[in-house]
Order: sequence, then C-alpha cells, then structure tokens
Amino acid sequence: MGAAVVITSSKGPQKAEQPGERRKPVWLLTLPGCWGALVASCLSFTPSLLPRGGVLQGVVWGISAAIGYGVAVLLACVWRAFADRDAKQPRPRSWRLFFISAAVLLTVFFGLGQYWQYLIRGLMGVTDYNIWFVVLSPVVATALFGAILLAGRGVRWLYRRSAALLARRMGRRAARALGWILAAGLAYLLVTGLLLDGIVGLANDTFSLRNGTTPEGVQQPSTSLRSGGPGSVVPWDSLGYQGRAFVATGPSESAIAAFTHRPAQEPIRAYAGLESAHDSEARAALAVKDLERAGGFKRQKLLVVTTTGSGWVDPASVDSFEYLGDGDTATVAMQYSYLPSWLSYLVDQSKARAAGRDLFDAVYGVWSKLPRESRPQLIVAGESLGSFGGESAFSGEADLSNRTSGTLFAGPPNFNTLFRAFSDHRDPGTPEVQPVYKDGRTIRFTNAPGTKIPPSGRPWEGTRVLYLMHPSDPIVWWSPNLVFNKPDWISETPGSDVLKGMVWIPFVTFWQVTADLPFSVDVPSGHGHTYTTEYVDGWNAVLRPSGISAQDLDHLRNIISGEQ
Repeated sequence: MGAAVVITSSKGPQKAEQPGERRKPVWLLTLPGCWGALVASCLSFTPSLLPRGGVLQGVVWGISAAIGYGVAVLLACVWRAFADRDAKQPRPRSWRLFFISAAVLLTVFFGLGQYWQYLIRGLMGVTDYNIWFVVLSPVVATALFGAILLAGRGVRWLYRRSAALLARRMGRRAARALGWILAAGLAYLLVTGLLLDGIVGLANDTFSLRNGTTPEGVQQPSTSLRSGGPGSVVPWDSLGYQGRAFVATGPSESAIAAFTHRPAQEPIRAYAGLESAHDSEARAALAVKDLERAGGFKRQKLLVVTTTGSGWVDPASVDSFEYLGDGDTATVAMQYSYLPSWLSYLVDQSKARAAGRDLFDAVYGVWSKLPRESRPQLIVAGESLGSFGGESAFSGEADLSNRTSGTLFAGPPNFNTLFRAFSDHRDPGTPEVQPVYKDGRTIRFTNAPGTKIPPSGRPWEGTRVLYLMHPSDPIVWWSPNLVFNKPDWISETPGSDVLKGMVWIPFVTFWQVTADLPFSVDVPSGHGHTYTTEYVDGWNAVLRPSGISAQDLDHLRNIISGEQ
C-alpha cells in the first residue's frame, strides 16, 4: 500500500503516478514569481512622460507584473541550480505574509499612482479623468497578466513535448537544447509572422478604405496653384484623404495680407498620393512635375515636407511658413503609407526613408539646374516620422548647410540617424534634453522656441537647422535601450511638463514610455507630441523674416491655434 507502481512496457520501465498525486493546475503560481510580480506591479505605478488613464495603467501594470513574475522565477531556478536542490513547497505562513504584503503595498502604490497622475495632468492642463476606468484597471491588469502567463506556459509545454519526442531518437541533453530552439523559434514566428503581420495587414486594409474618402468640408481646389486643381497632372481622386485636406486648405492671399499688412501671394501646394503613381520615385517625380507646372520654382521660398505615415502634413507648420513668407511660397509633399503616424513609426521606417530621399532628390535635381540668381530658398521640414524621412536625404551638418537654406524638424524619433548623432556628440556639459552641437553654429535644439535658443549669444549665421522637441514627447525619448540602460535625459533636470519623480527602472520604464506612444497626441498643445504654435516661433527663427514684430508673432500664434 502506498508504494510506487512500476509499469513495464516495450519502451522500458515507467513510474506511474502515486496514489493521490495530481498534475499541477495550469493556474498554479510560484511564491518567488508572485513576489516578483508584486514588486513589478508596484513599480508600474511610477510616473512616465504622459498622464495615463485607468485602462492604460492596467495594461502597463499587467505587462510589468508578467515580466516581474518571469524574472523572479528565472532567478529562483538559477539559485536552486547553484544550491543543487529541488523546489520546496512554500509554508502556509509564507503565503499569508505575501498576501498581507500585497494588500498593503498595492493599496499604497495604487494611491501614489493616482497622486502622480494628478500632478502630471496638472502640468499639462489635462482635465479628463474617468474614475470608472481607474476602478477597471486591476481587472485589465489581471486579464493581461493571465494571458501572458498562459502564453509563456504554452511555450514551456511545447518545449517539454518536443524534448520528450526528440529524446526517443537522441540524447536527453541534445533533445532539451533542440526542444528549446524549436519552441522559441515557433513562438517567434507566431508573434512576428502571424500576429504582428496580421495586425499590420488588417490596419493597412482598414486605413486604405479611409484613404479613399474626403474630409468633411473639403472641396476640390478651383485654382491651378494646387495639385488636383485645374491643369494639375495629379488627379484629385488619387491624392488620398490627407492629400486632399492638404491641397484644399491653408491661408489665402487675402488672409496673409491681412496679417502682414502688405501685398501677398496665393501659396502653391503640390502633392502626390499613394494612388498617384506606382512607387516612391515615380510619386516624387510626379509631385515635382506638378510643382514646376504651378510655378513653384519661381517663388521666393520652396518647402520640401516629408509627411507622417498616412500622408499627413501638419497644417500648423505649413500655414505658419506661408504666413511668415508673405505667401510667396511653394510646398511639396507626398504620401508613402496608409497607416497612422504612431503605427508607421513602428513598421514603416524604410518607406519614410525612401520617401524623404526621393522627394528631396527630385526637387534638388530641378532646383540645382536653375540659375543661381533665380533659385528659391530651398527649405526642409518634417514632423515625427517625417523628420526621420527628411533627414535621410542628408549625410550630416555640412550637407544640410550646403544644400538647404533652412530646416525645421519637430518631434524627431529617437532613432533618427542625424538627430542621434548630433545629440550623442553634443558639446560637453550640455544636457540631452536640450543639447548644443558644435557651439550651435548650424544645428540647434529647443523645447521652447519662443525663448532664446541655446547657446544664447553665440552666432547663428547662414543655414539654420532647428529641432523642436518637448520634454514630455515619448516619440523623442522612446528607445529599446530603455530596457536595460538608463538614458541621460532621465538623470537631468526635467522639463517644465515632466514630473520630477520620474525614475528609470529596468524593463518597467521601457513599457511605460512604449504605452505613451499611441496617446502622444492626445494631450494639449505644447506637450507630448502635439506641436502647433511652436511652429510660429520655430519658423521665425529659421526664416528670419523682416518686418515681423513680437506683437505680430502673438497674433500669428492666435491665428494658428484658432485653426486647429
């Protein structure tokens, strides 16, 4: 009675289950893992760059808890391996201590989290607060934690099953190693090949349908100075949702004259949509052909804009440029994706790079052949992924200085090649949140363009290249390096809209800033990834227009903010 039962088969002796022995249920949690999940859960309430609603907090909480659980289980396994002993069943009092600690710590940190979020909302002037979503956050966190845990155990089951089958044909150690490779490889293919590609494909199909519509109140231009208008070589129906909005809006000649109190011109806007031509080079050539047809190379200022993913051009930027340029301007842009900015930011980087390079090269090819005395000022701009694409046409500071008359990039992603190079090689003693590169002779950075742009008092002659970046913009600061490396900007004195209590925590900070990305534009102007009136001061610094007073700039800020 009670002895182990041994069953002999053709495969050799096997040990049967002991009487009363049961397989561990899939939901069973280990005590070390629970402590890791608890610590990570508490840390997930620490502040990041933007205010978080209840559901988003639940997402960050659930992911952080799952990471903490996995790390703690791994560390416990390693410790047992060095101690050369098997896992022990925790005593009931150990679980009681855990549950009491969990109740106390989660209550304290949940309350602190709400207080920190209140402070961040105050810094940004955010008034939205849904108490029911806050109450829902533990449910979201639990569901997400459970889903991640089940996925991980599914991979573990696949490994064990594969190793058991392989052990029939090879040694046990080789079977285990190959089993891990098979399980990890299949999980990777499932996530990247099916899940990620499926989500991107679905999003692409969804937003392609919207691309065929026209924004409410937008009508086809009646002027030949716009793509899609009379005589245009770009059909109106091919411009896409954002392209139609771009060419059909903007300040009129009379509106600009009313602002400047002097004669003005009607601005030129040229654009090519995804449906306008079959590839990036062809779209760029078509947009430049329409720009040339409309007389864009005869204007005083010519602006080349790399759009965000969906083809969006920030009206605050182009409108400010046209007002400060007396309307004697031409702007050209083209679409390269259907996806919204934050999703293009993750999956369409190569398309943005090709679009920025192809469009500038096409414009420069025509511009460079014009007589020097009749060339317009060639200027470059881009926001977010548009700045990434805009940078791709240039090799560095000298190239920007030699081939343009000015550049304005807003909200540059942290992976921008030139932005990263300029910031990483900043002058000693200058902070990452507002670096100074080579004494500011060409390249400058600011989070408040209405004030003096550092280095104050130093000459800024010739071509001016300016980066606008809010301290609270997650697009600017997000990087995979946040997982294991503490960035300089977190150690520095925070900007005016970043909470002083923000600290770097391995894994946790990465997921917090990642969760900020989709909501980076859902904050008031001047914060996050929302740039509006900053363009007025930014373009004023880059273009240096004559006859513009401080009162005029105030007036223009009111105009631009009223248009949004």
